[in-house]
Amino acid sequence: MQDLTAQIVACIPSLRRYARGLTGSRDTADDLVQDTLERAWNRIALWRGRDDPRAWLFSILHNVFIDRFRAQRASPVEAMGEEEVDAPVRATQTDMLEVRDLDNALLRLPADQRAVLLLVAVERMNYEQIANALDIPLGTVMSRLSRARERLRAILTASETVSRLKVVK
Repeated sequence: MQDLTAQIVACIPSLRRYARGLTGSRDTADDLVQDTLERAWNRIALWRGRDDPRAWLFSILHNVFIDRFRAQRASPVEAMGEEEVDAPVRATQTDMLEVRDLDNALLRLPADQRAVLLLVAVERMNYEQIANALDIPLGTVMSRLSRARERLRAILTASETVSRLKVVK
């Protein structure tokens, strides 16, 4: 049990990075990670020892995020001001602007595409781990990643020409 506890604690920085990428807000990300860890501790008996605890925790975090996302959509929309992104101070002004633009572009991606892109690019998980964490087929991981990269490229180059899905007969 102590070994599992150490593995879970070691995953916290990765969970925070992923949550920050999903939410775009440090405070919301911290709340999301806290809820994830609480849910994991309450359901520790459900963890199967043969599974990777990292994938299990990312799966819980993703599910908590989706639950919150759905709850926000169902609730009445409140007027909110633009929240300034707390990007780390960079050496030059252009670097800071690029980081802000990338952060804003990531937030413009659909949640399912953003999740896959962040797990690949930031957390360096392989496709199979992502498929297990998000409980989706491997092919779906690859297609979401492809669409996310294409859309992100289009957003960053200020081109709105994102190819549409093609109907194959």
